[in-house]
Amino acid sequence: MRIAHPDSNRGRSPASLGAVPWYSSRSDYAEATEKPDAVAVRLPVALASVRPRTTRPDLIFTFAGTSWSGAAARGFSFTEDRFAAALTGHPRVGRVLVCDPFRSAPRKLARALLGRADTPFPVSERAAQHSPLRLRRRDPTSMRAVKRTYAAYEQGVRRAALRQGFERPVIVTANPLLAGFGDFGWAGPVTYYGWDDVVAYEPRRRWLNADLEAYRRIRVNRRRVVAVTREIIDRISPTGPNAVVPNAVNEEEWLEPTEPPRWFAELPSPRLLYVGSLQSRIDVEQIRTLAAAFPEGSIALVGPLQEPAHFAPLRDIPNVHIRPPVPRSAVTGLIGHAQVGLIPHVRSALTEAMSPLKLYEYLAGGLPVVAVDLPGIAGISNRVLLVPPGGEMEGAVRRALLLGREREDRRLAFVAEHSWARRFDSLLDIALAGE
Repeated sequence: MRIAHPDSNRGRSPASLGAVPWYSSRSDYAEATEKPDAVAVRLPVALASVRPRTTRPDLIFTFAGTSWSGAAARGFSFTEDRFAAALTGHPRVGRVLVCDPFRSAPRKLARALLGRADTPFPVSERAAQHSPLRLRRRDPTSMRAVKRTYAAYEQGVRRAALRQGFERPVIVTANPLLAGFGDFGWAGPVTYYGWDDVVAYEPRRRWLNADLEAYRRIRVNRRRVVAVTREIIDRISPTGPNAVVPNAVNEEEWLEPTEPPRWFAELPSPRLLYVGSLQSRIDVEQIRTLAAAFPEGSIALVGPLQEPAHFAPLRDIPNVHIRPPVPRSAVTGLIGHAQVGLIPHVRSALTEAMSPLKLYEYLAGGLPVVAVDLPGIAGISNRVLLVPPGGEMEGAVRRALLLGREREDRRLAFVAEHSWARRFDSLLDIALAGE
């Protein structure tokens, strides 16, 4: 059985259409899933025109937690999303192959039948996409199956690179399992881009042994490592070149604030804002106490509600507003019309290793920030007022309100200093060294 990519021709010029290349064999898939009788899933890849190699190195980037289409759906707001988008026209690299992780073919087909088409990748002479499919949705958990899965995945990436005419391309991957279990004898240097400490992430507990083994192999193989915090570097203890490159902001988004959603503009002041995933890393007791200290004001928690039970104690508090995610354009409006940005995180192995995107976005929008004192937060700006984990935030919020919004010239200077363009140059300094 062949399962075709439902949108394999979407967004491609008529000249680029023709026979769709199919990847992977029955044996590849059977080994990856430990099912000898598995049905082969042949994998399409969007191809750019093959060009002579430039003096700039070709580069392959592989996502970890999402696909190109998934990144587009969330507004290219996460770290790996930003890097993938920047690469498609980056002046320091030649051609680019952006690779999705394995995706479930039945699930993709079902989405297509429901009219939920993928966002097309911007294929060009310099940029192509590899989007492999398989039957299962998630990676296996046994060490043997993980090894086989990533051997099969790497072979698919290699074939896609050969079709593009790549010669010893540089590899940057956000996936620790690929960085650790991949061989890449056919490629140039391999860099792992760590934007979370995966071994501290509870939803990945099933893969803990595989993640720890991947970290060990990254050390043994002297892989290059770029991570958003020193804590991730220390956890991996890489033996190859490495650097800390914190998160950042998109300069263009923060040149001028946009209008906020009407519901936010109508909330009583002071408006205290948290933007991000609503998970158990948020200290709900700090929020509850803060709401009692500012009964005349409002606290807005905006983002995907991933652990509803954790936020149940806040539901009956009238000045706490739990709202679903908003588009990227509305995020700048929220921050531009709030009075204080909040980061009320609990202290844990996960939060100690985080470089909160929201911290940089609050500051880019001119907000004073009140945050729990964690490694990825301390020392970024004197407009960040720190409180101890579990400590009361009222006093710090009152001081932040006195600070007010940042002067416009200083705000724009912060945006320029902490731009993704600068951060990715630092990342590429490690990834491209010697090429």
